[in-house]
Amino acid sequence: MLNPVVLPDPGALFGDYAFAKQSSVIAAVSGGGDSLALLFLLKDFLDTQADAPALTAVTVDHALRPESADEARFVAALCRSHGIAHKTMVWRGEKPATGISASARAARLDLLAQAARDAGAGLIFTGHTQDDQAETVSMRADRGTGRGSAGIAPATLHDGSIWFARPLLGLHRGALRDYLVSRDLRWIDDPTNDNPAYERVRVRKALDAETARKLVHEATDAAAERMALGARAARLIDAHWRCVAPGLYRAETAFLDADDEPALLYALRVLAAMAGGAAQLPAIEPSGRVLLRLRDGFCATLSRAVLDLRSSGFYLHRERRNLPVLQAAAQHILWDGRYRLCADAGVTIAPFGVLARDCLPGIASPISQDVLFAAQFAEPAFWEGETCLGPARNRMKDGGLRVPAPWAHLLPSFDMALAQALIRLTGAKTVIALPSADHIQRRGLT
Repeated sequence: MLNPVVLPDPGALFGDYAFAKQSSVIAAVSGGGDSLALLFLLKDFLDTQADAPALTAVTVDHALRPESADEARFVAALCRSHGIAHKTMVWRGEKPATGISASARAARLDLLAQAARDAGAGLIFTGHTQDDQAETVSMRADRGTGRGSAGIAPATLHDGSIWFARPLLGLHRGALRDYLVSRDLRWIDDPTNDNPAYERVRVRKALDAETARKLVHEATDAAAERMALGARAARLIDAHWRCVAPGLYRAETAFLDADDEPALLYALRVLAAMAGGAAQLPAIEPSGRVLLRLRDGFCATLSRAVLDLRSSGFYLHRERRNLPVLQAAAQHILWDGRYRLCADAGVTIAPFGVLARDCLPGIASPISQDVLFAAQFAEPAFWEGETCLGPARNRMKDGGLRVPAPWAHLLPSFDMALAQALIRLTGAKTVIALPSADHIQRRGLT
């Protein structure tokens, strides 16, 4: 006798999400089986809830294939027939000649986030599955071990304000298609999903079920290790580091003698990326060499940040090289990976430079003036032509970053403890709560 088909349970998938905080939510729907199953499972759940947020399906048309507009119209018609609001976002403009997959992925995130802002939504659901997890871990393993071995995070915070949640990471594609068949719903098979020109397709075709299951187990263990190490590094940052002036951070040199060597190195990498405005952590090996150099009493640079040992303490700030000069815009722009700023038309955002010497902040602690100057040199100021209008921090409509680098743009839920430590260190007025109370459990295996 054949085993009965077990269909996904909407309550188990969505019951832990904080829907009460949302007036609207977004489902990212391409028309494929995974995203359509996500949409209707989410609708099934919301239909049972009192005061449920409004649901909008959003389709991103990358305009890379002639069929893509028809596929978006298919999703729109299906949503209309089931009383679901729908919106299509088109990736317009010239497409890159190389790295098209990464560029399309970045464009999709930005367009979905824009649709969420338009709808007043702080939560976007995507249809990533356990199969996607196995493929991702396999591809990253080919590039070496590291933080990426944790795979796809259950949730990722975009620009400090909108969560991308992935409730289907514990489910196989087959279970989702069984659900669609039970609802008499058809889906679109994207031909690129069978094109071996794409790395993910080659990996998908090569993975057998047992290997895929093993990879997902390994990713779950790696995620737990990453979060535990992050929590220990966050405690070191909280215990030792303080912001003593805009863009200038100080610790006692005892920080370098911490007993937990892995957490110390991780904290150093995170701090350097934060001060330098880097989008990625510096690599482990060069970071380890820098740590040895610091312990020998020498200064160093790492990830565009200066690590300066003085008799009065251990200082960290942005180095003076390669600082951007950007025309201000009405909307916020990310300046140097460190500040999200906006200003009136005609204003330029550029570093203070040598003018910083004339307006150093008053500091009660014994910090030498040259350290203060070095840090303020790299801080942003507003300019009109050759005239400095003053520190950007004094004229910002909504200054700074909600989440500091390296997570200013994308913060995986794995790294929440470290991000919160950086928020406390920089004094940002940000409170971040995970979209689900049980987000780790939804990585569970089936």
